[in-house]
Amino acid sequence: MKQLDRAEISASTLYIVPTPIGNLGDITQRALTVLSSVDLVAAEDTRHTGMLLKHFAITARLFALHDHNEQQKAELLLTKLQEGQIIALVSDAGTPLINDPGYHLVRRCREAGIRVVPLPGACAAIAALSAAGLPSDRFCYEGFLPAKTKGRCDTLRALVQEPRTLIFYESTHRLLDSLQDMVTELGADRYVVLARELTKTWESIYGAPVAELLAWVKEDENRRKGEMVLIVEGHKTDEKALPPDALRTLALLQKELPLKRAAALTAEIHGVKKNALYKYALEQQEA
Repeated sequence: MKQLDRAEISASTLYIVPTPIGNLGDITQRALTVLSSVDLVAAEDTRHTGMLLKHFAITARLFALHDHNEQQKAELLLTKLQEGQIIALVSDAGTPLINDPGYHLVRRCREAGIRVVPLPGACAAIAALSAAGLPSDRFCYEGFLPAKTKGRCDTLRALVQEPRTLIFYESTHRLLDSLQDMVTELGADRYVVLARELTKTWESIYGAPVAELLAWVKEDENRRKGEMVLIVEGHKTDEKALPPDALRTLALLQKELPLKRAAALTAEIHGVKKNALYKYALEQQEA
């Protein structure tokens, strides 16, 4: 595999550079090479990134790009790129744009035909998912839940039937409220994994039905400190349950046909078992 060097770093290019989420050993050699070679590093917090660069003896010009100024500063950075400069985009930790600034800059670059090169690297959501022991072939990243109870409950209620594994980031001061709302909206038995302080000294990964997880977190104040990711099991469908569409069809046909005939036609239309439909209809009549 060919090593990236200065000659291979292109002018008029924006590099998306992940940085460690805790353990500095997780930075890649390619990230170090790019950060050492660019003309400018656009950073969410220049002080934070400055300490990171100093640790690796990298002297690079820093440019503040955060949520409050991105739309205005993106045009200035775009001009620099069009003039031939090479820029690296970093966030405080992990992969930029994943709940961090950068979207507007990347969008403007792509619209203007500026090359955008993503580097692989640290991401708390993916690291947590890989260790959660929940299905990872299909998952849904939801970022942070809303801060207020109503918004949080509305969001969770909309996700009750979501079959994919759900990934949330959560903050220390809202963790208990979010877990309690999950108990209310998703049910006490929904399995949730709390991954806390990943790659750091006090890393912990603990999973349990959400009501039990809530009780476990309440037992020790330290269990709700630090950077946190919640991995939530997706909704499990009952394979024996009859599809809602089939039940609606059955109800309509029952108004015009004998029960057995209605069940047979519904089974043929929806590809479900006739006996199951017939049994369901009888139970409904008895009820």
